Amino acid sequence: MGDYLFSLVLTVHVLVGLGVIGLVLVQHGKGADMGAAFGSGASGSLFGSSGSANFLSRTTAVLATVFFITSLGLSYLASDKPAAPSSVMEGVQSAPAGDVVPAVPAAAGDDSRAQSIPK
Repeated sequence: MGDYLFSLVLTVHVLVGLGVIGLVLVQHGKGADMGAAFGSGASGSLFGSSGSANFLSRTTAVLATVFFITSLGLSYLASDKPAAPSSVMEGVQSAPAGDVVPAVPAAAGDDSRAQSIPK
């Protein structure tokens, strides 16, 4: 269940992030009408009209809030993992002592040089 929820929140997070990027790029900047204030056109103020927020800016604010919430959700889901074992050997089962196999000496007709290696 946790992996499914993490994937769902991550997908929403990426889609909302792309939506915020798209909406910011589509919006008309306030500084774009600065030249209009100096005589080349009409403008509400030096940095653009300062009226109420339009649909694009409200949608951007909502998506930014959802992006923030999904960021917090992802950080919570990522930190909610089971504790790792404290030792590498934790959970390893040891073999019974009776299953020890003795070493077999090399055959007499063996051409290997293993017999001449000092111990």
